[in-house]
Amino acid sequence: MLKTFKLGGVHPAENKLSEHKAIEAIEAPEKIYVPLGQNLGAPSVAIVQKGDKLKTGQLIAKGEAFISASLHSPVSGTVEKIDTHVDASGYRRDTIIINREGDEWEEGIDLSKDLIKEITASSEEIIEKVKACGIVGLGGATFPTHVKLMIPKDKKAEYLIINAVECEPYLTADHQLMLEKGDEILVGVQILMKAIKVDKAIIGIENNKPDAIEHMNKVASNFAGITIQGLKVKYPQGAEKQLIKACVNREVPSGKLPIEVGCVVQNVGTAFAVYEAVQKNKPLIERIVSVTGKNISKPSNFQARVGTPISLLLEKAGGMPEDTGKIINGGPMMGKAINSIDIPVTKGCSGILLMDKKEALRATEYNCVRCGRCTTVCPMGLEPFLLGLAGENLNWEIAEKENIMDCIECGSCQFTCPSGRPLLDNIRLGKYKVGQIIRNRKN
Repeated sequence: MLKTFKLGGVHPAENKLSEHKAIEAIEAPEKIYVPLGQNLGAPSVAIVQKGDKLKTGQLIAKGEAFISASLHSPVSGTVEKIDTHVDASGYRRDTIIINREGDEWEEGIDLSKDLIKEITASSEEIIEKVKACGIVGLGGATFPTHVKLMIPKDKKAEYLIINAVECEPYLTADHQLMLEKGDEILVGVQILMKAIKVDKAIIGIENNKPDAIEHMNKVASNFAGITIQGLKVKYPQGAEKQLIKACVNREVPSGKLPIEVGCVVQNVGTAFAVYEAVQKNKPLIERIVSVTGKNISKPSNFQARVGTPISLLLEKAGGMPEDTGKIINGGPMMGKAINSIDIPVTKGCSGILLMDKKEALRATEYNCVRCGRCTTVCPMGLEPFLLGLAGENLNWEIAEKENIMDCIECGSCQFTCPSGRPLLDNIRLGKYKVGQIIRNRKN
């Protein structure tokens, strides 16, 4: 039986243009840019310097803070310099720039295609290996995976939930990964189950991927404790709290984490990366990226090394159309526009979407007509019209009082607004400011 979350949600056009496009590995360019800030936490600290010789997979920056993740060289070569380079935010950030010289890998990394099913590592060893290999959440949030696996002593995990929903329009990387790497993903799921000491895992997949559901069901029949849950197509089904509600009918309290209701959620791409880390000793130095758009001549799913400039991916997808009006890092609902194709692929880059000038135009903005649609579609039960006004008028007290920090920034409110109001923009501003206020209050 198909399940879904009950509160809110919308149905944007799917536009899965790169669906069923086989994953294509693209050769790393001559110059690689590795930003130090690639996780939802403190930036990594570089341990290399100009002139250092590197091998592919070699540690180049340590995640020294509790919430941080290490970085490894995506290529073999020489460190040209550590300098600033533009990233997806549009700002220049500290970056390790590497000149590629061949592709010599660190010893101990298993590059064979052989499937290794037997898991010999203990729970503690799994968590340490995941940390050492710099694994982060590949759904876009980039929260360090090892931190998620460290269950507080006063909590107990009951379910591992794997997010294979990929509810964002256009994106197809996770879908194709399931079709091509199902066995490896399932071993990765078992590794995650062992890490958090649970015997039940649920892989949630939306029903617009029937081939993935069928394939993963077939593969999962050989793995104990793992079930495949088909889900109704509704955005934002892939959000943690909505996915938990759909799969196990539990509601995460306001301001709390999934472990409060006995759940740990990981992305399906993360499960594959965990498999490679634990069974193959391979750090996270590459990922699948959907490059897509209505006018792209060759919508594709690329396997790209971290640090590869977006320009190379666009070139491999047939080039950037002349009428391109906007380039989005991610999907159209939660992704953010970028101002340069020189930015590099990072661990959190799930897709690059090109919109033409007409599609990229914002709707004409009118006064709010109090229709209530934004409230109806909000999956968190908030009042986006009020939060948007609070952000627009810099009223942080009202924003905090009305639970702006519970917003998951899915964009459903702005998508459905008949007055074209920039609700998500104003709410994001409000969340940033209120978050600052709360942190300062704790200090």
